Amino acid sequence: MTINIGARGQAETTVTLANTAKTMGSGGLEVFATPAMVALMEQAAVNALELPEGQSSVGTSLMITHSAATPIGGRITATAELIEIDRRRLVFTVEASDEAGQIGSGKHERFIIEAESFLIKAQKRNQRI
Repeated sequence: MTINIGARGQAETTVTLANTAKTMGSGGLEVFATPAMVALMEQAAVNALELPEGQSSVGTSLMITHSAATPIGGRITATAELIEIDRRRLVFTVEASDEAGQIGSGKHERFIIEAESFLIKAQKRNQRI
């Protein structure tokens, strides 16, 4: 596995009724929802990684600002750039923009995991409930 500082990923979406603040319960307006922006930023970070079979990554931290509203029909592009590697911990800068400019930015951390053992551990939590 080779992961290098500077790796970049991108993800895109269009604002529809399905990803508005009103529909997602994060507000009462029909504009791009902050939770939808967060998901798009995470997707961009995932798209920056090429992990071997059996490995995946999970998001563990996200600190962002959502600084501008995008109405229905707007096109959103999120980008992520890997800026730090600490063993299995990866840190990205993330940014989202629409046609008019930046709408959000921040930092996102992910951890590289072994998918099978991670899922087994998650299932064990279910048994404790």
